[in-house]
Amino acid sequence: MLSIRTSKQCLVALSLGVSALLAGSALAEMPPDTQLNGDAASGKIVANDRAKGNCVACHVMAGAESPGSIGPVLIAMQTRFPSKQELARQIWDPTVKNPEAVMPPFGKHEILTDKEFKDVVEYIWSL
Repeated sequence: MLSIRTSKQCLVALSLGVSALLAGSALAEMPPDTQLNGDAASGKIVANDRAKGNCVACHVMAGAESPGSIGPVLIAMQTRFPSKQELARQIWDPTVKNPEAVMPPFGKHEILTDKEFKDVVEYIWSL
């Protein structure tokens, strides 16, 4: 049987853990002041790099070798997203719109550097 003191300690620890998770998820949002001024040519390299961006593993992209078919075809991106900022948010963390998305949150999990992220956004926006 747990003592009252141990139960209170467990409750405090649980509360701190939940608070840390909630704080962490708030910090995981894309910073609202993110300047999206990437280089599309560099972004294409990252998007096709199977060891880094690896967009090609799941998406068909113009000129990509051996593309996957899990995700949507990346064409007409400027008609599919109302702004480059909206596209960037999708790449940053696709689970915001779809909690069951299989696409990794490239920004939220820091899979890409800040420069790589901006470059990939620029490239995908150009498709």
